[in-house]
Amino acid sequence: MSELHDECGVFGIFAADESVNIVEETYLSLYALQHRGQAGAGIAVSNNGNITYYKDFGMIPEALHEKELSRLGNGQIAIGHVKYSAGGQVNHENLAPLVMRYIKGQLALCMNGALTNYSKLREDLQHGAAIFQSYGDTEIIAYLVARARIKASSIEEAVEIAVSSMKGAYSVVLMAPNKLIGVRDPMGIRPLCLGKIGKSYAVASESCVFDSMGGEFIRDVRPGEMIVIDKNGIKSYDKNCGGKSALCLFEYVYFSRPDSVVDGVSVNFARQQAGRELAKLYPVDADIVCGVPDCGIESAIGYSMESGIPYAPGIIKNKYIGRAFNDRKKNSEYLMRIKLNALKSNVDGKRVIVIDDSVLKGKTSRHIVELLRNAGAKEVHMRVASPPFISPCYLNTDTTQKDDLIASNMSIEQMCEYMGADSLGFLSLESMKEIVKGSNISFCDACFTGNYPLEIVDTTREDKYSKKIEE
Repeated sequence: MSELHDECGVFGIFAADESVNIVEETYLSLYALQHRGQAGAGIAVSNNGNITYYKDFGMIPEALHEKELSRLGNGQIAIGHVKYSAGGQVNHENLAPLVMRYIKGQLALCMNGALTNYSKLREDLQHGAAIFQSYGDTEIIAYLVARARIKASSIEEAVEIAVSSMKGAYSVVLMAPNKLIGVRDPMGIRPLCLGKIGKSYAVASESCVFDSMGGEFIRDVRPGEMIVIDKNGIKSYDKNCGGKSALCLFEYVYFSRPDSVVDGVSVNFARQQAGRELAKLYPVDADIVCGVPDCGIESAIGYSMESGIPYAPGIIKNKYIGRAFNDRKKNSEYLMRIKLNALKSNVDGKRVIVIDDSVLKGKTSRHIVELLRNAGAKEVHMRVASPPFISPCYLNTDTTQKDDLIASNMSIEQMCEYMGADSLGFLSLESMKEIVKGSNISFCDACFTGNYPLEIVDTTREDKYSKKIEE
């Protein structure tokens, strides 16, 4: 089980006609994005320019009660958001969607990502007398759009002006009184796609939303592209398209659901191919192959298909641990014991190959090996479906400092000894790129190489802001 987390999922829909219950459509669509965030959720609705919203802590059933959603009424446009928070803490001010009033009326927006020039933008706005209620990137973007709208001839132009000063990884969904706007950062680091639910157009973080809703996935939003949906249909703005692209490789390793297609590549196919590559790189005699739930399972199946060694569940995950338990947990080791258990009947007396999606600190891997050995496994061979994670990410994934990353401090042999495994093998960077070679976009591999696709300015942002309010 990876210790890595993404930062949120976004959704927006423009109703084709009055018969569409956009609150219900948004609510159900957020379920398909629940894996991207479990700390909070929210929905905002525009009814002829009047925006109502509700947001609260927890997963969808906890955060969005039917009674509260009924008060939103119905309208023409809705946006929704699910949020993950590092450290298990979220302040209500940092939940999304963010709804604000400004000189041109109301505006609502939510995002997945992080601005790498957040500190500079915030300080510039504060010098211009801006007053902030949160420490989130979303409020920065809202101020930039509102300021630009004063002179801009349209909300589209205002968003383009705002984006020109933003650096980082982001997918933004914005709701103006009569328009739905989706924007993807110029490098396409964070995903965003376009689709239809019934006759209504929508944007979402992943294509699985449209499949789960019985809709139609149309295409990915291109890096730098702005999609505007209104009563006249869809319009694309490509002023910021055409530059270097760098989609986060962890969309395939961990973040995205296996039934999603991200920039031309099936996530399930990529993960299975990673397992096949591991079988070629690190063959070993064993009795069964198992995967660490959830994201190691597809790779374990791929390893089994390539090696001919039977696949069997070896690790069971408790899927019913909610936000309240996570907030109350005393330490990570206690939480791991509650969340994972070995399936003794499958591993007792067996030589076991266990596949995980990634390794950060290595504590989870060590715990998994111990679980399997305590359940009677004769041998435990650890395989990892991504390269060694050696550098922290500043582009909105919850990773630790470089000194805490096990692969930046230990050799493969030392890591294997620390984990207590009989052998250890990581997917090579070359193989990682091979499994996504059908993509129509290039990739960011900074966590594996330390080569960031853009200048990282706010390397100390966590220390500067997060002590006050966790984003």
